[in-house]
Amino acid sequence: MQVPFLDLKAQYRSIKEEIDAAMQAVVDQTAFAGGPFVARFEEAFAKFCGCKYAVGAGSGTDALWMALIASGVGPGDEVITVPDTFIATAEAISFCGAKPVFVDVVESTCNMDPEKLESAITERTKAVIPVHLFGQPADMDPILEIARRHGLLVIEDACQAHGSQYKGRMAGSLGDAGCFSFYPGKNLGAYGEAGAVVTNSEALAEKMRMFRDHGQARKYEHEMIGWNARMDGLQGAVLSVKLNHLEDWNDARRQNAHFYDELLQGVPGIIVPTEADYARHVYHIYAIRVKNRDKLIPQLAEHQIFCGIHYPIPLHLQKAYESQAIPAGRFPMAEQCASEFLSLPMYPELTREQIEFVCTTLKTLIPLE
Repeated sequence: MQVPFLDLKAQYRSIKEEIDAAMQAVVDQTAFAGGPFVARFEEAFAKFCGCKYAVGAGSGTDALWMALIASGVGPGDEVITVPDTFIATAEAISFCGAKPVFVDVVESTCNMDPEKLESAITERTKAVIPVHLFGQPADMDPILEIARRHGLLVIEDACQAHGSQYKGRMAGSLGDAGCFSFYPGKNLGAYGEAGAVVTNSEALAEKMRMFRDHGQARKYEHEMIGWNARMDGLQGAVLSVKLNHLEDWNDARRQNAHFYDELLQGVPGIIVPTEADYARHVYHIYAIRVKNRDKLIPQLAEHQIFCGIHYPIPLHLQKAYESQAIPAGRFPMAEQCASEFLSLPMYPELTREQIEFVCTTLKTLIPLE
């Protein structure tokens, strides 16, 4: 039996007629850059997230960057985030001219540790970016309380958390803005690059709309130095179709995660992910923790089980940020998670037979570690 890490073809087959019709409509109307199909998706996605506004972007990285720029983050500022995330979180801070400041994570969720947050705040701190890692929200209430007390912006990195919830509220709707990636493998994935920011601030939404379109308020009238960060019409159309299926797909992911839990809970040498009591986890990634992960991956591949790693080197130890001179050991929990995460196959169309095969094989290999 073969178990791919991800199977986008299976998803396409299930909605082929809808997708093909939506893409043909874009071609028929030649509405390729921005336009009505993007606007339609923005309206639907804002409503889905429980926010007033959604601003489409060219990628999740664009979304993070333009949310920070529109919030006034710039040279000399500091923005606090976590080191166990994709580098785009920190890149967006750096491209504003600001400095990413890292804090460690809690072991149970591998999300930002609110108890570590306050000690990282300085007079230069402008914002906090909690990351909703793997589809589970960070513990937002204490993060928001600390941020508000210090007058800091909170921009959620919800790039892996489409449809996840914190105490019944949608991820992305809790802070000043929430940033999403629609990279093809995400729970809500485009057929190329795309992203969006949701917010309840009209002023913030308007600044982001200008920034993504070269700083234009009106054609050829540039009120700010902006960028080309527009969403394609084809992506807007595809995402509008897929948004209608997202809740069902997330439910399927949750069922698959619970089946993994059932089969792997208590197995010596394996730590399964924990769903916090405040959260509705949507399992963009189902990452267990194991020792000697790098030996285990090729052994699983020999059995036609294909896994991933998210993310093997925490950001403070990346060469890109070596100028900060942060030594190994500064963020022990993030470093431990990075060395142990093993991402198992996870997508809505995964079958129980495939999950059983993965777990049975894992159990035979773990004792060899």
